[in-house]
Amino acid sequence: SAVGRGPEVPFRSEAYRISALARGKELRLTLSSLDPAAAPAQDLVFRFGMSGSFRLCPAAELPRHAHLRFLTRESPQRALCFVDARRFGSWRLGHAWQQERGPCVVSEYQAFRENVLRNLDDKAFDKPICEALLNQKFFNGIGNYLRAEILYRLKIPPFEKARTVLEALKDQKQERRKKDPSLTLSKKVKLMQKNLDLLELCHTVPMEVITAEKQLLDPEHSDNYATFKNWLQCYLVPGMSSLRDRNGRTIWFHGEPGPMAPTGQKPRKTPRKKRAQLKADPEALTPKVTSRGLKRCPRAAATPLKSDDQEEGEEEETDGPRKGRARRRRRVTRAPALPEPEVLLKAKRSRRVSARRGRGEA
Repeated sequence: SAVGRGPEVPFRSEAYRISALARGKELRLTLSSLDPAAAPAQDLVFRFGMSGSFRLCPAAELPRHAHLRFLTRESPQRALCFVDARRFGSWRLGHAWQQERGPCVVSEYQAFRENVLRNLDDKAFDKPICEALLNQKFFNGIGNYLRAEILYRLKIPPFEKARTVLEALKDQKQERRKKDPSLTLSKKVKLMQKNLDLLELCHTVPMEVITAEKQLLDPEHSDNYATFKNWLQCYLVPGMSSLRDRNGRTIWFHGEPGPMAPTGQKPRKTPRKKRAQLKADPEALTPKVTSRGLKRCPRAAATPLKSDDQEEGEEEETDGPRKGRARRRRRVTRAPALPEPEVLLKAKRSRRVSARRGRGEA
C-alpha cells in the first residue's frame, strides 16, 4: 500500500504457494512459484507489533491498513492481507531470523531453558522479573499479557529481582536429580506438572492459547475476544493492580509489587464492572450541603428547609425590581443577630424577597 513502511516485494508469479514458519515473535513466509523456472523463491520475515495480523478477504473489500496483499487467481478474487492499523509491525526480505532473539519458548523449549539458566550472570537479570520476561534475547515469544498470566499463576511479585527467581530454579533442578536419580520418564513428567516453574510456564501458557485457538478466537468473527478474555486470569482483569515498568509497559498483578517497584507510583486497581444500585435509605443517598456551599448558593437548600416563617415572609412580598448582590449582602449583614436557624433561613430566601428588603418595602 502507499502508506506501508515495509519494502517492495520483488516477486511475481501466476501460480505460487505460501508456506509459513513461526519462531518466537517472528513469522517467516516463503513464496514458492509452482513453476521453478518462472521465479526464484522469496522469503519474508514479519514482526507483528501490537496490532499486526493476516486476514483473508474478497479483493474488492480490502480492509483499511492492508499494507501487503497476496492475490488469488480465483473468481471472485480474494486477497491475503497483512493488516496493521498502528503500523508497528514490519517485514523484511530474506530468510534470516533476527540475531538478537533467543530460542523460541514454544518450538525450542529445551534450548530456551538452557539459554536462560546458562546466562544468569547477564546484566539483563539484574532487572525485575517482569522486565526480564520481555527481553527477546532470552524469552523470545513472551509478551505483555503472557508475562502477567505466568507471574500471576506462580504468585511471583512482578518487581522481584529476575536473578533471584531464576537461580532458585537452577538449585531446584539439581536437588531433584540428587534425590531421585532413578525416576522413570513418566514419573518425571508427573513431578514437573505438579511443581511447575517459571520457565515451564513460559512454554505451557502460550501452548494453551495455541492449542485452544479455535475455542478462544472465533475464526468467523476475528474481533470477538469474549472467550479469550474469559481465559485471562490477570491481564486487564477487574480487581487486579497495575504499574508501569521502567520501559513504560503496564504490568498487571495481584498482591504486593515487589522490592524493585518503581518509586513515585502507586498501584492502580483495574475497575470492576458496575454493580446494580443497592436499595438504600433515601436520606442516606442525599448529598450533604456544607455551610460554605450555602453561602455560595443560598437557593440550594431553600426547598428542603422551608418553614412556616419563611412561607409567611414570601406571601407578604410583591413583585418589583431587583437590586445588585452587593446591596443584598449589606442589608443581610445589618440585620440584627438571630438564633442560628433564623440566620440560615434569611440567607436562603429567594432573590425576589431579598430585593424587596433592599428597598425597605418589607
